[in-house]
Amino acid sequence: KSLKNVVSYSILEKEHIENEAMGAFLAVAKGSSQNPYFAILEYCHPECTKDDPVVIIGKGITFDSGGISIKSAANMNEMKYDMCGAAAVIATMHAITKLRLKVSVVALIPTCENLLNGEAVKPGDVVTSMSGKTIEILNTDAEGRLILCDAIAYAQEHYNPAMIIDIATLTGACVGALGSHYTGLFTNDESLANRLIGSAETVDEKMWRLPMTKEYDEQLSSKFADIPNIGSPGAGASVAACFLARFVKKDIPYAHLDIAGTAWNSSGATGVGVKAFVEFLMTEVSSNEEDDTEED
Repeated sequence: KSLKNVVSYSILEKEHIENEAMGAFLAVAKGSSQNPYFAILEYCHPECTKDDPVVIIGKGITFDSGGISIKSAANMNEMKYDMCGAAAVIATMHAITKLRLKVSVVALIPTCENLLNGEAVKPGDVVTSMSGKTIEILNTDAEGRLILCDAIAYAQEHYNPAMIIDIATLTGACVGALGSHYTGLFTNDESLANRLIGSAETVDEKMWRLPMTKEYDEQLSSKFADIPNIGSPGAGASVAACFLARFVKKDIPYAHLDIAGTAWNSSGATGVGVKAFVEFLMTEVSSNEEDDTEED
């Protein structure tokens, strides 16, 4: 069957992002002369409904200087890879369209640069996210979580997600824990964890589950806002995941994939996440088809 009109694409420009009150996302983009954009891709097979889509979110920082909390000069040229999460999400949407998977998927891609000028957000600034939560920005180099938290809020405001999965080159701490061999997986749902790890193993990608528990969430404490964008020292990857989880409604299965160590190597971008996503969505289809058969 033809898949004409099953894929839609739209872009929210700065004015629309402002109308959505994405204050965290806009804070990251303030230091750049380039405007932020929020891309939306929707795929729905003709035999599916648009209800309860799987929402995948990709971090799209096209260059990350660290902002006012500037990175060291060494290897800063590699920060062009800070959009690998966004690239993985776009590639996944391309693949599932080619494969004509019987699924409903929404891809959200917040994208901007993290640079520094006279208007750039400063450490100590407090911003209001789309969810209404206030965020104390203690480190402008912890910017990925700021654009992702507004994307998570957007997903819940405009869709009824069956689940939310984000993929991002998020933390150096994940590289310290897992090196370049495993993607860090953080989730609030046991079944989702098992299915993602299983899908990754099937396509020869490696994921390792790391904790996202209340002990790490308690490291996020601010005197001036609802939440700081970094926590007390230690376990930075888990704390970052807990930050993002604060923006997810409790009844929604959620997973965060930290690909800081696996997104690129000396040869360039690896495309990590794409095969695992596609296999996961194919598995979801098989599972749903089996359930339907049993009901029939």
